Parts: sequence; structure tokens; C-alpha cells
Amino acid sequence: MDILRAADALTMPWKNGGGSTTEIAAGPPGASLDKFDWRVSMARVAADGPFSHFAGVDRTLAVVTGSGLVLRIDNRPPITLAADSEPVSFPGDAPTHAQLTQGEITDLNVMTRRGRFRHSLQRIIQPVSHDLAGDAGIAIVVSLHGRTTASTAQAGDILDHGDAAIVHRANETRIRIEPGATAICYLVLLSEARTA
Repeated sequence: MDILRAADALTMPWKNGGGSTTEIAAGPPGASLDKFDWRVSMARVAADGPFSHFAGVDRTLAVVTGSGLVLRIDNRPPITLAADSEPVSFPGDAPTHAQLTQGEITDLNVMTRRGRFRHSLQRIIQPVSHDLAGDAGIAIVVSLHGRTTASTAQAGDILDHGDAAIVHRANETRIRIEPGATAICYLVLLSEARTA
């Protein structure tokens, strides 16, 4: 299990120049915004505006602080997303516009390069154990709003706000996630895309 501390995270401008994002983890390590296979990040959204265009990328978004936002994705009906909402998935190359419902928000964003990786994002508020079964090769726990304990058969650690733990199925097969009393965390599952 690898621990990534929030203090060591890299902050960079949005691809469209409209704000900044803090990269929590990406693969391969050090990959640019045009070359990643997968990426987990957090961003502050302070104004209405379009999302960056990511050709060939699938995205999932969750609001982690603030009142929320309304997403207009291509020609779909508007989707209102709040801090207690389930994450929303959409193509990164679909025209997408965000309208804040009441002030600034922070979001958690997972992206995977289509044809290389797939992902899922789950909000965790109660202790849970997860087996890295099937084709999920990487699990990432992101802790928010408090402390979360992440542990495997071989290691364990406490994650503060913005910290993350990464588990690779090649090294571990099960992870235990225990959010503290005030904590909320998210579990990202990544799997390599199968080719025909």
C-alpha cells in the first residue's frame, strides 16, 4: 500500500486555463494531461463555465465541498450535483458546462483513457472491506473532511484530508476502509481495458 500525502500533491492549471486542479495520483507517474492512462484529482470551481475537453477520456465527478453545481452535458437533461449526491459519469469529450448553485465548490474528478483503463467511483461513509476481485487492478482511497484508516493484510495507515492510499492487486487482494466520525472518503477502482 502506497500513501500519498496532500502536502506533496501537484497543483497545475486547468487544460482550458479557467482554474487549477490538484493531482492526487496519475498513471503512468509523471504523465502530462495529454498522456495519462488514468488520473485522480481535486479542483476548486469558483465560477460558471465550460469543462476542459479531453478527447478519448471518460470522467466521473463528485462534489466534495460547497452547495453544488448543475452540469449540462452535451444534449442531456441538466444534472444537479451536491456534496451528498452519487458521482456522475460522462465522456470527457462531450461539451460540458457547469453552473454553480450557490458559491464555490470543490470536486473530485476521476479520468481514464478510453481503451486503456476503466474506472468506478464510490462514496464511502461507513467502514467497509473491499476485495480486489475480477479485473479491478488498482484501488485508491481518498480521505476528505476528517481522518480515514486504510489497511491491508500487510500495512495500515491514517489518512488526513486530501491524503490517498493506493493498493495494487499484484501486491494485496483486500483493503479495509474505516472513515472517522466526521470523515467522508471515496474509493476509486481502476481496471485495464480488455482488448478483443
